[in-house]
Amino acid sequence: MAVKVQIPAPLRSLTGGQAEVEVDAADVGGLIDGLDRRHRGLKERLCDADGKLRSYVRIFVNDEDVRFLNDKATPLKTGDTVAIVPAIAGGVGAYLRGAAQTRA
Repeated sequence: MAVKVQIPAPLRSLTGGQAEVEVDAADVGGLIDGLDRRHRGLKERLCDADGKLRSYVRIFVNDEDVRFLNDKATPLKTGDTVAIVPAIAGGVGAYLRGAAQTRA
């Protein structure tokens, strides 16, 4: 089953600069394995040593976070779109800490 995978900018060096690739896979785990076969190094960026998705990586199948579905066992079908989204650090907490230091 051909599935479109959207690759985030920080990982595109592993895909030869491609923003989107196609992979044949029955589930998310198979998709990760398929990505790694074609683009070495992707699996270690997405999964920890135990094979679990890293906490700072989100994978969405048709806009649904796989963590709330069946994780790596989430089934895929032809035409699905998978988005890999790395977490972005910082945000309001860092901003508020900075603001508190400025007032002190």
